[in-house]
Amino acid sequence: MNNTLERTHPKMQHVYVGCDIHRATHTAVVLDCFFDKLFEITFENKPAAFDKFLREVKKHCTKDTTPIFALEDVHALGRSLACFLIEKKLIVKHVSGTLTYSERKSQPILHKTDSADAESIARVLLRSYDKLPDIQLQDDYWTLSQLVGRRRSIVKGNAGLKNQLRVYLLHHYPSYKKFFNEFCCKTALAFWERFPSPTQLEGIGVLELTQFFYENGGKYFEQKALQILKCVAEDGSTATKLQATRDYMISISVKQFRQNQDIIEDIEEKMQDILEGFDYKLQTLPGVNLVTAAELVAEIGDINRFSHADKLAKYSGISPVKYSSGQTDKNFNNRKGDRKLNGIFFNIAVTSIATGRNKDKPVNPVILEYYQRKISEGKTKRQGIKAVMRRLVNIVFHMMKDKSEYRMPELPESEN
Repeated sequence: MNNTLERTHPKMQHVYVGCDIHRATHTAVVLDCFFDKLFEITFENKPAAFDKFLREVKKHCTKDTTPIFALEDVHALGRSLACFLIEKKLIVKHVSGTLTYSERKSQPILHKTDSADAESIARVLLRSYDKLPDIQLQDDYWTLSQLVGRRRSIVKGNAGLKNQLRVYLLHHYPSYKKFFNEFCCKTALAFWERFPSPTQLEGIGVLELTQFFYENGGKYFEQKALQILKCVAEDGSTATKLQATRDYMISISVKQFRQNQDIIEDIEEKMQDILEGFDYKLQTLPGVNLVTAAELVAEIGDINRFSHADKLAKYSGISPVKYSSGQTDKNFNNRKGDRKLNGIFFNIAVTSIATGRNKDKPVNPVILEYYQRKISEGKTKRQGIKAVMRRLVNIVFHMMKDKSEYRMPELPESEN
């Protein structure tokens, strides 16, 4: 009778495998339901080694037990292992690094090793496996997230290139800011590459420079040529002994900037193709363009894993954290949510309440009115933005859930 009761306990139906993920190898520790260590293995991060790893784990399972796996990293170095285990119809859970850290600190361990980390992950799995999220790897969301990350990296690199180019140009053309409205527009880039310093303009007249601007899509061709040549003459000589090398630095910087721009355009085309497959209409929401829509979908993933908008708000760190003890009841900012997603909603909120240069063209009049109402109620600007972010979570949630377009509500009539 006692044996029957014991066998019906859910935790006795499994062994618990915690995996510490690394680039070249993974370390796994297997625990039974009593936290006893059954087995430890280190194996290579390649599909050929995964089969052997699984066979070794199953050797420690009885006919009445099955393995449950837990991984910290499931989107980068651990994705191949997670995909392999899911294809085998096994249960795979995600354990956050915060839980692993807390578990490791609760143990009398003075050192940090792969084995200790794997065992901590297995302990978290055993304690809370029914509360941990199942890993659901969907290639479309994952691929989109990789495109978003790659684009973000290239944009950041181009920002650094622009700053470097400004420094180079300042030494060669002290008045370079007067040449073009945007020093990185198509015509400007062509000019910097062809004429990286005034030494390259020697012998170039107004007619030849005018023709150059005409061929590279410039405006006000002759006036622009006269303006640049006049500024160069007024600035004086900036030539040095190593002028050829300095010219080379500007030319390769411009080439790299252009290449990055072309890559960004290609990535955005791929983003568009994937987004069309989801059939979301997030770009109908004012303040959300192609890139922002891709970032939202990549960070949120499958919207169906959130039963309502409150959970999405909590996941993104927008909902406050409640603290209650005795008669004390307070709310604090949630700093443990998805910070990338939080930043995306913040950018949408700021864009939505923008009013244009002359403050007469609001991006989203309804959201702007909502923000102004919160400010009139006594909230600070930061609190008003937070309120807008929370409202945008509701809008985005329902747009993704229903795959619907955004329809601008009517503004409430003024009381005056």
